[in-house]
Amino acid sequence: MGFHTLDDFDLKGKKVLLRVDINSPVNEKTLMLEDGSKILSSVPTIRELLDRGAKVVVLAHQGRPGDYDFIPLNEHANFLTRYLGRKVKYVDDLFGGYAQKVIDSITEGECVLMKNVRFFSEEQLSRTPDEHAQSELVKELSPRFDLFVNDAFASSHRTHASLVGFASAMPSAAGRLLEKEVLTLTEVFQNPKRPSTYIFGGKKLSDALQAISKLVEEDSVDHVLVAGLAGYGFLWCLGKRVGSRTEGLIERDVAGSEVAESARRLYEKHSEKIILPSDAAIDVEGERAEFEIDGLPVDAGVLDIGSKTIAAYSAIILKSKTIFLSGPPGVFEREAFATGTKAIYEAMVESGAFSVIGGGHSSAAANKLGLMDRFSYCSTGGGALERFMLGRPMPVLEALRLSAKKF
Repeated sequence: MGFHTLDDFDLKGKKVLLRVDINSPVNEKTLMLEDGSKILSSVPTIRELLDRGAKVVVLAHQGRPGDYDFIPLNEHANFLTRYLGRKVKYVDDLFGGYAQKVIDSITEGECVLMKNVRFFSEEQLSRTPDEHAQSELVKELSPRFDLFVNDAFASSHRTHASLVGFASAMPSAAGRLLEKEVLTLTEVFQNPKRPSTYIFGGKKLSDALQAISKLVEEDSVDHVLVAGLAGYGFLWCLGKRVGSRTEGLIERDVAGSEVAESARRLYEKHSEKIILPSDAAIDVEGERAEFEIDGLPVDAGVLDIGSKTIAAYSAIILKSKTIFLSGPPGVFEREAFATGTKAIYEAMVESGAFSVIGGGHSSAAANKLGLMDRFSYCSTGGGALERFMLGRPMPVLEALRLSAKKF
């Protein structure tokens, strides 16, 4: 892979700075975490570091400044404590005097989680690794550590200070999660067993279209099933009426862009691979009601795929050998409209195929349905996953590769 892993280092007694991505869904009213699956995914690397005698200091982020989910990480530390079965102390400082005192006094087998790294004003600036290495964050912290470990695959498409700066300043390695993500996703996108099926749900067609465009050109890809708002957005681009409330969301996504025309051209060329919904479920006086696409009420707001679409998609999925899903097919948070998501997820696990789901909402749905452990692999990536899928450079991976050559 071109970068170091934990296998390349003796960790006993070493002070390790670990960057993870535990950015989690937050309840807008209570500001409490709603799902801990991304936090859980970081546990194997932390546990291995501790078991091998390292002194572990963790950097992570939550939300963005100005957003409701930009909150401290004390609750994340509690989740880590529960999952690890050993205390993870929260330190409300990044590189100030208190942080330095904690870091200098940490002992073997001890783990602390530092303050939300996005409180550092330069964290999210787009800079090169060498430029970020000159930031106050990196210059203050790197001399205090023996090794930097990056396990934040879900953020590996970003060029932020804590993600790429340390790799330029000190010996660095990929954590077990990042290592596994790269190996697994390379297999899924470059050498899938066939028939192979790729499913896109979620909220925006603009987010999914680039990935769909690349996949349908690959000979190894047999089917691309599009659901969620992306699926109905695709239908709208083809001239179908999908209800004014749905169309309002679609228009905000694609208005003034070339997405609609790109979708039309893509479907004309690859209609044999791209499968779109034939019906939909909407809310009628608090109840689930299903309609054919051409029969949707004028003011409809689509919340799930309908029974005919579920049957058609499930039939394809059950015959597949490789299945990848990004984004739930419907609004699974509402019980009446979780039907499509549940059926598609169950077909994936029943198929016996190598099944992969990606993105935070996909994992949250799997957790809610009690199916998380039945997939072959659950990727933590969202934007990172899409960039990897497109074969574009991943700044974190590139920084780790440069670090391997440098140190």
